[in-house]
Amino acid sequence: MGLAELVRRTGLPKTTVHRLANELTEAGLLSRAGTHYVLGSRLFELGQLVPDRRSLREAALPFLEDVFVATRETVHLAVIHDRQVMYIERLAGHGSRRTPSSVAGHLPIHTTATGKALLAHASPEFIDDVCSRGLPRRTQFTLVTSEQLRSELVKIRGTGVAIEREETRLGYVSVAAPVFGRDRTAVAAISVTGLTERVDPDHVTHTVRTAARGLTRVLQASISG
Repeated sequence: MGLAELVRRTGLPKTTVHRLANELTEAGLLSRAGTHYVLGSRLFELGQLVPDRRSLREAALPFLEDVFVATRETVHLAVIHDRQVMYIERLAGHGSRRTPSSVAGHLPIHTTATGKALLAHASPEFIDDVCSRGLPRRTQFTLVTSEQLRSELVKIRGTGVAIEREETRLGYVSVAAPVFGRDRTAVAAISVTGLTERVDPDHVTHTVRTAARGLTRVLQASISG
């Protein structure tokens, strides 16, 4: 579809349509074909994610709601996508508008509790790849060296939960537990996020771990069935 047709269909000014089309092209959602725009490969990739992610979200919702009722804090369901954490569900708690997460939003895998919970159970090759690409700093508490991150992943595998204290955003703490599918592969993570002065990780760890284990049983039962 050409620019003139996009302007006609949207009813927006030509300059606005041109700017938005360029931004969508940069994001991979559109692609240029001569003087026309076509759907981009990124839309195809997202479309491929929908059936599996939707089923996972539907199976997880009862467990996420249980965690929300128990904590009244923001609850997430996250997966790995393109070496980042992507949130596929979010139940908003106290002060949720200030948290950096959003449904379909991405955050660095090494700074988030959900990301570290998943990374701890990823393949050595994937962990090596994440470390080799660098670990950007978001706050002064972010783990930015391979040694720091690998040491943290060992602890997570031992305790079954990941804790993130102000590594993504100052003033917030998160606790996450992995959800396993076939062959004990970590397919998602459930987390609770809240203000550091309000959320004690020790008090929510059992709730998060119980929810993750419950969803794991549901997923593995559906696979074996």
